[in-house]
Amino acid sequence: MPKPKPKTTAPATYEIALEELEQLIRSVESGQLPLEEMQAAYQRSEVLLAFCRDRLDAVQDQVGVLDDGALKPLNQS
Repeated sequence: MPKPKPKTTAPATYEIALEELEQLIRSVESGQLPLEEMQAAYQRSEVLLAFCRDRLDAVQDQVGVLDDGALKPLNQS
């Protein structure tokens, strides 16, 4: 039986990534996955988690940039 390969493509949106991550967690926590599938799920979850963190960091950076109480684009001084 061939070893399952984890998906390496980035999800389209944060919400899609979060939903897939939650599904993977449920699958792993069920204890019903064979070892190779559990490893692939773990590797995919690392990709999804990094994607979500990057998106959250980008939003946090944008929200955190204030100029006299008004948001301004990040590229302005």
